[in-house]
Amino acid sequence: MKAFNAARDGRDAAVALVQQAAASGRELRGFEVDRACRDVIDRAGFGPQFIHRTGHSLGTEVHGNGVHMDDYETHDERRLIPGTGFTIEPGVYSTAFGVRTEINMFVGAREARVTGPLQTAFVLL
Repeated sequence: MKAFNAARDGRDAAVALVQQAAASGRELRGFEVDRACRDVIDRAGFGPQFIHRTGHSLGTEVHGNGVHMDDYETHDERRLIPGTGFTIEPGVYSTAFGVRTEINMFVGAREARVTGPLQTAFVLL
């Protein structure tokens, strides 16, 4: 449960950053979104177990060729521009389990929104 909460809270920090930047007209780069998410997961003690970038651009074949939310695999300095779609999908993984939350976002001219439901709790199946 703590691992999922860390991933969820990191996701929510990334979403908040994107929404604030869009609303204020501030330029935002992919690495900044990754860093906002990763910092929360690091503070929760799960940093070494978050072993991939926070998200990727969306295209017609799932992964797009635009900006990635990445300061882990690369340092993506490309900007999120109006019309950009991307994922935010942090996870925490160990040898015993793995948790991940994944959402899609869209950035418009002065707003950014999550395009589907948010996972808010961990469910053991």
